Amino acid sequence: MIKNKTILIAGASSGIGRQVALLLSHHNNRLIVSARRQQELEELTKQIIANGSKAIAAPCDALSQQQASACVQQAVNSFQHIDIAILNIGDGPAFNMSTASADEINHNMQLNYGTQVNFLVPLIAQMKQQGFGLIAHTNSLAGFIGLPMQGPYSAAKAAGRMLMDSCRIELKPFGLKFVSIYPGFVATARVKADGIPSPFEISEVDAAKHVIRALEKEKSDYLFPLLTANLIRLARVLPKSLTNKLLAKAVPSDY
Repeated sequence: MIKNKTILIAGASSGIGRQVALLLSHHNNRLIVSARRQQELEELTKQIIANGSKAIAAPCDALSQQQASACVQQAVNSFQHIDIAILNIGDGPAFNMSTASADEINHNMQLNYGTQVNFLVPLIAQMKQQGFGLIAHTNSLAGFIGLPMQGPYSAAKAAGRMLMDSCRIELKPFGLKFVSIYPGFVATARVKADGIPSPFEISEVDAAKHVIRALEKEKSDYLFPLLTANLIRLARVLPKSLTNKLLAKAVPSDY
């Protein structure tokens, strides 16, 4: 059980991040919740405090290096250190690569990879100074395979996966740990509106429980749900020609 810890959650105003914060709030933790939407964060902190934990809202645009760094510093100023950081930022709208612009693709890379970097750098500096700390990144099963209609998103998540793999090796001597979390389809408001098929979808609460389990296990790579994760594992060992044929069946005829 995760209790009596200082935990920073970036991307906490809704979806999985919000549910993780609420679940952790029942165990006397100190939570720094961050996102762009201040009103939602303030409402969340009230719920966290009502559940028996301490909380501060740290509004921040993760696309800004300066704001992400200031958010980390605010956490340290408030609670002296950070035990766990959960980077739960990103978006994956449907893309048609026959019509997508370079600006759209590059923006998606910044949204899913650049935001990770913006938080990762100041967190590493702080945790090196502490001599301990765990950084978790909510990635996606799409980071293992180039999914149709999600090419830029898959590419950004793959970049994030590789970066965390490198950090895990390089920063182990400094007492830092890294957990990469790979959800399948989760029934968030964004997923409901993106028009992409969502097989084996799970709820936000169930996803949040998986995230907390990943933190508790401190497993390098945590994939869920099991059925979707196993399908991705299978797709990675099948001949690419066969995988491509199977994936093509998921593309809507009017796409």
